Amino acid sequence: MSLERVETARGDWVAPSAAERRAILRAAKSIAVVGASGNPARASNFVLAYMRSSSADYTLWPVNPREQEILGMKVYPSLRDLPQTPDIVDVFRRNEDLPEVAREAVEIGAKVLWIQLGLHSDEAVRIAHEAGLRVVTNRCIKIEHARFAGGLHLAGFDTGVISSRRTRG
Repeated sequence: MSLERVETARGDWVAPSAAERRAILRAAKSIAVVGASGNPARASNFVLAYMRSSSADYTLWPVNPREQEILGMKVYPSLRDLPQTPDIVDVFRRNEDLPEVAREAVEIGAKVLWIQLGLHSDEAVRIAHEAGLRVVTNRCIKIEHARFAGGLHLAGFDTGVISSRRTRG
């Protein structure tokens, strides 16, 4: 398993650079979040909340067959049920589920398969890349968006604190 390069029939997939990831996020108008959860303790919920409130104006579609509504948004049982084709399919599913999500993303005509931080599947990368989708893997779309929008420093969250020393007052 490689997070940087995967051999495919279409040629090697190479992990996109920071500039390429920024371009993907800037070009996108819609994001489907597969594996979205109504549980506020889940990363997918936090990402949805952030993306909904961020300065970017994305149309968001949570996808989960076991949920009806998340953060006031209608939830769709599958990518096939979405009202439009999303630019990005952002995935919060187990590694073994990723190839099927990649097939579905290809089937609906998505432009990008974005596999969340901590997740990767060479097979899913091959499926999406060979069909012409751009693929980002093992990256958090929220972290990347915040970093490119100036809300996240490379070393962590931008708290605005210049020093770690306590102020005296």
